[in-house]
Amino acid sequence: MAERTNEPTIEAREEGWRLATRLVRGGTRRSELGEVSEAIFLTAGFRYDEAEEAAARFKGESDGYTYSRLGNPTLAMLERRLALLEGAEACRVVATGMAAVTAAILCQVKAGDRVVAARALFGSCRYVIDELLPRFGVTTVLVDGPDLEGWKAALAPGARCVFLESPANPTLELVDIKAVCEIAHQAGARVIVDNVFATPLAQRPLELGADIVVYSATKYIDGQGRCLGGAILGDAKYVNDVLLPFLRHTGPALSPFNAWVLLKGLETFKLRVDAHCRAAAKVADWLAGDKRVLKVLYPHRADHPQAALAQRQMRLGGGVVSFDVPGGSQGAFRVMNALRVIDISNNLGDTKSLVTHPTTTTHQRLPAAERQALGIGDGLLRLSVGLEDVEDLIEDLDRALRA
Repeated sequence: MAERTNEPTIEAREEGWRLATRLVRGGTRRSELGEVSEAIFLTAGFRYDEAEEAAARFKGESDGYTYSRLGNPTLAMLERRLALLEGAEACRVVATGMAAVTAAILCQVKAGDRVVAARALFGSCRYVIDELLPRFGVTTVLVDGPDLEGWKAALAPGARCVFLESPANPTLELVDIKAVCEIAHQAGARVIVDNVFATPLAQRPLELGADIVVYSATKYIDGQGRCLGGAILGDAKYVNDVLLPFLRHTGPALSPFNAWVLLKGLETFKLRVDAHCRAAAKVADWLAGDKRVLKVLYPHRADHPQAALAQRQMRLGGGVVSFDVPGGSQGAFRVMNALRVIDISNNLGDTKSLVTHPTTTTHQRLPAAERQALGIGDGLLRLSVGLEDVEDLIEDLDRALRA
């Protein structure tokens, strides 16, 4: 049989695939055994046929793997699939979401640089901005996310990078990503967006002008509360020339087994996220109609403070609903303790519905005055809506609110 020389490469085929196909098949590289499911290369190191081959690989003169801290076939499949999903040139996966946040910032800053960040951030992200970076001589400035004039003022002296969440944890406050990116780029700053609440299915930061996107893959990408992971995506120059040397020598490596679990999670990613968002919208509407609830926050509801922006930059409303109940922390605890279907947990993005009290968990390190300024009151609950029957969730909430 004549050899077919006009067959497209696997990369060319992947670029032409639609989203659902990319999520199931993107990045897959089969071994000579022809396995259907992606293989787990659970190995720390790799062998060489000759000493000269080892030398060539370490010099970068020959393709191939040397050590799983630096690269691994299972991780490479996950990185390619995530890049296809996000529409990014390159991706690197790491051990956790916070490893992704920290590496994305630290790899590009040095003493004397400025970092400008949105004030409304996950508690550990605030630690990186407020406490970790200043230890190394990096100046940090916090801005109220929706305040575009505040961004202009903070970025006027210039900055190395900008960091923001949108929607923010747990208030679901939004940042106008496109507008902030325009301001930041004029100041010479790279923009990093933590897109974990929206996921790439609901929001595309790179299309809005962002330079770098980070994820806790522990959340919706895994989607079943099984393992930790993180991802950093951006242009090839940043990922390969700036980020990769930092990762190579600091070592926040993802386990090949966890990478395989995350690959399997991506196969059902769209089905799950669509279902999470549909259910969350129904739960938000029900909570908003209950007089026992003081306030409901959900991006795609018309009563969200930034509803117009949410419709403009988010294709879906997300799977998280935050709401205020009377009685402060005691009232919130009574509601949580009365739940019988929804679990109390600080995780999110799981198939199981999870509720947490940010004041005493994820944001407990922030001073009370700062929490109040951010809208994180003692009665605020963050609900990650899972994939149970939505009527069972509503009945569970109704029973709990009677407490």
